[in-house]
Amino acid sequence: MLDVGDEAPEFELSNQHGETVRRSDFDGQRLVVYFYPRANTDGCTTEARSFNEAKPQFDDRDVAIVGISDDPVSDLETFAADYDLAFDLLSDEFGEVATLYESYGEKRMFGNTFDGVFRNTYVVGPDGRIEAVYEDVSPEGHAQEILEDLESESPEVAP
Repeated sequence: MLDVGDEAPEFELSNQHGETVRRSDFDGQRLVVYFYPRANTDGCTTEARSFNEAKPQFDDRDVAIVGISDDPVSDLETFAADYDLAFDLLSDEFGEVATLYESYGEKRMFGNTFDGVFRNTYVVGPDGRIEAVYEDVSPEGHAQEILEDLESESPEVAP
C-alpha cells in the first residue's frame, strides 16, 4: 500500500461516458479514489450506492469521488445508469492504475486464481499527497467511515 504523505500517482482513464479523467483534474481539492473489483456485484453495488447517497456530504466538504475497476467503459455506463450514480466510475481494464496504487494483483475465489482489483481506498489531499489509506475495506458503511475521518480533520490510516 502507498503510505500517508506519498505523492498520489497520476492517472488518465475513461469514465462511464468515455470522457478522460485525470488525477490532476482534482488538484486543489480532496479526492476519494476507491478501487472495487467488479461493477454490478453485491459488494460493489453496496459500496457505490453508499458513496452516492453520501455524495452531498462529500460535496459540502469539497471532496470529489472516483471509483476505479477493471471493467470496460460499457459496463461502467450500465452500472452508473442502473443506480443513477452521480460521480465518475473509471475504467482501468488492464489494472495499470490499480497496480500503481498497489490495488491490483493475484486473487483467489472458488478455487480459481486470477488477477483482479483489491477493495482499497485512498484520500488524496489538495496537494496531491495521500492523506488516508483504507485497505481491504468492507463495502458496508465505508463512505460514512471516510466522512467521519474527514470530520475529525485528521484522517487516519485504516489497518
